[in-house]
Parts: sequence; C-alpha cells; structure tokens
Amino acid sequence: MFLGIDIGTSSVKAVVVDGTQRLIAAASTPLAVSRPHELWSEQHPDDWWAAVEGTVAELRAAAGRSWAAIGAVGLSGQMHGAVLIDGAGRPLRPAILHNDGRAFGEAEELNRRLPAIGQIAGVPAMPGFAAPKLLWLAHHEPEVLRQARHLLLPKDYVRLRMSGSLATDMSDASGALLLDCARRQWSPEIAAACGIDLSLLPPVLEGSAVAGELTAPVAAAWGLKPGTILATGAGDAAAGAIAAGAVNEGDAFISLGTAAQYFVARESYRPAPEHLVHSFCHGLPQRWFQMAALLNGAGALAWAAELLGKSDIGAMLAAAETAFTGPSPLMFLPYLTGERTPHNNAHARGVLFGLTPASGAEQVTQAVVEGVALALADCQAYVAETGALPEQIAVNGGGARSPFWMKILASALGKTLHVQEESGAGPAFGAARLARLALTGEDPAKVCTKPRIAAEIRPDPALADAYGGKLVQFRNLYRAVKPFYQ
Repeated sequence: MFLGIDIGTSSVKAVVVDGTQRLIAAASTPLAVSRPHELWSEQHPDDWWAAVEGTVAELRAAAGRSWAAIGAVGLSGQMHGAVLIDGAGRPLRPAILHNDGRAFGEAEELNRRLPAIGQIAGVPAMPGFAAPKLLWLAHHEPEVLRQARHLLLPKDYVRLRMSGSLATDMSDASGALLLDCARRQWSPEIAAACGIDLSLLPPVLEGSAVAGELTAPVAAAWGLKPGTILATGAGDAAAGAIAAGAVNEGDAFISLGTAAQYFVARESYRPAPEHLVHSFCHGLPQRWFQMAALLNGAGALAWAAELLGKSDIGAMLAAAETAFTGPSPLMFLPYLTGERTPHNNAHARGVLFGLTPASGAEQVTQAVVEGVALALADCQAYVAETGALPEQIAVNGGGARSPFWMKILASALGKTLHVQEESGAGPAFGAARLARLALTGEDPAKVCTKPRIAAEIRPDPALADAYGGKLVQFRNLYRAVKPFYQ
C-alpha cells in the first residue's frame, strides 16, 4: 500500500493506493486563502499541517485494514509558493502563493538583471515564482530574509514536519525559478541575481528518490510503521502528469483544478521563453515538460458559485447544461487573480461582458465554464509552437468530473478528451506512484502507465466552429480591456 498526499491551494487531498494501482480510499480537507492586500495571496504553513493531520485521520478510518500495510508516502503540492523558515524549522511569515502578484516589479527587475533567465530556468521571471518573491522580501521585509535559514516549497514544509528532512524535487525546484533545468541543479547565476546564497536552498533530488522517513512521533500518531519512507515527490503539475501517465515524449494532459495547466511531456529540455510556455524538469529522472500555466481554472467556477449564492456547484452546472442551446451570449475573461500564460499580467482581472436584463445564473455559469475553456484554447496555440500535440489529451482534476464542461472544452480545443478513472485524485495519485518507485526501485515505465479511460469526449464540429469564432472575440476583448489593467 502507498499513501499519496497533495497540498493543494483549496484543499489537502490524500489517497491510499494498492499494489495493483487500485484506489483504496480518498479523503480531503478544505483550505482557505488569505488576501490581506491587493494582489496578495497567502496561506500559513501550519494550516497545511493541520489539514494534513485531519485528512490522514479521515483516510485512516476509510482505508480500514489496508492502512497498516502502507510502505511508503509520497507528496505533491501547489508549486511556486515561498515558505521561509528559521533555524528551528518554523515559518517566519505566511507562505506567498503561486497566484500572488505582488512581486510584478521584482519579476521585471530580475529579467533585467539576468536576461538569460528564461533559457536557464525555462521561462522568464513572473510574479508568482519564488525567485522574484525573494527580491520583494529583500525590498519590503528584509528582516524575514535576515532570519531565514531555508526556502521551501509547500509540500517540502509538510515533509519537514513529517520527517525532519530538508529536500525538494526537480519539478518544484524548477517552479521556484532557481534551477538550471538543463543541468538539474540550483543555478548560481539566478541565486546571485536574487541576492541569496545557495545555502538557503534545500538539497534537490529526483521525485522518486527517498527523501526521509516518518519520525517516530508522527508514525505513532498516524498508525504507520516506524521508518516508513518518504519519496521526494513532485510539484502538482508533474505529479498530476505522473498520475495521468504523461511521462513520455508528446504525452499531454490538462489539469483542471483551482488553477489549470496544459502539459506536454518531453524527453529533452526545450526552453521556449518567448512564448511564456514553462519548460521545467519532470518529476522523473531525465524527463522534462512544457506547460502553459493558468492561474484561473476551476477556482473561477467556485468564485461564480459564491457570487450567485449557489452552495452546490454540481447542481449549478446541471442547470446550465439543461439551459444550454449553444455558446453563451456572454463573454468571460477568467483572470480573477491575474494570469501567467499567455499574458504574464499580474494586474489582469476577470471581465463578464455582454450582460442584459435577461442574463441569469445559467448564462453566467456557462460563460465562466466557456471562459476557462477558451483560456486553455488560447494557450494551446502557444504550446503547439514548441512541438507536435496529440489528438487525444487526458484530463484530470476536479473540473474533469463535469461532462458538460468537458463537452465545451473538447469543442473549444478541437481535441478528443480522455477523462481518466479517478481523475479527481490527480496529483495525490501521482504522489502515491512516486512513493512506490522510492520503495521498490521499479522501472517508472511499468508504474506510470495511463489509467483506464472513464469517458471519451469528442469535439462537436458545430460547437468547435462556433468556439473558434468566439476565441477570436475572447482575444480581442482582452486586448480591448488590457489598458485598464493598472
């Protein structure tokens, strides 16, 4: 048995997977995001730990007798978050998250200081990455940097609490924008441009390596064997790809969680900074990936539900599907928290355009679903510039559970979508696979296979044509309102 834990933005998710890769049990605990100032997005690392302990307790009860057979634990987590800890391992401030835009000026400064950063790190500096956040802290909270002994990524703080071990993996290190992705090691040039010493950064390991063991108190509290090993794990994008079997050249998948990613696995490092497509190390040795990273995925639908006073998102989607007659007369730009690919614009904001007195909840819901789909279609054109894309694309994450959304997404992309079994488990399932690899040393090709397909959704030709035209309008609307994003 293998335990996978994913430290997401909106929740902590965990799964138990057996030796046949069957999902035995799953559990989750919600998380809240703090936004104390414009552009800010934070969570306290102790909240992650509390959510992990709650999720583990629920999962332990659900797994029954299988729980005691767990042999290894793997971790996944939201990427790019900056966790600064002191010498005692305590956080010095709340974590600055991936969708935090405060360091937009520092990102520009870092690009000026090191014009080659896009080639070294796989993408130009953007506000959400950890590297420009370090510059922001130097400018605004220098006492935090003076006290800091280590910079960790979100899942790596949780591992520290579980094992006392400091480490990160290649994919999360890439997402910090401090890694030389071709050499798979920390970049002295980027560290110098950020004004930090390399000693601030933890050891960087492959995702399937052993990165520690559960401490005796944690093992006892969780009811697991003393010495249970911990895999290094991976950032959520790479862990989701490992869950989807997107590990070989050209394998593609879309993750539709709070944020969204359009991901293509590669067997060589191919930076394409001019397209704002991220080229990062994968969570497996000698693998890389290219990715369009969108800050606004299914989180936009959660926002719409709160706005409309709907407590049941499934029912909200069902009502929109019943009312569906074609593309919505409304247009929604989903950039509620700024956007990374393809705009690199921390100041971008959501826009709901075309409202009339007849506009109701169903039209708004459909417009939000379409807005996220069109944002992914917009990015697809840039990803295609970096290499061939397959005609079939796997989809996982919470948004993949909606057949209505998948119908719209398939048509907007002009691609056949494969919704995989247990698609909601996503990165947590990938983390469990990495735990297995760390324990057994198996060939990743035998473990990281593509799950069975729960549903195949083909594009509707008529809708594909309609959404092709709407994509032009979507891009034009962004260009029209961009001057107001200040």
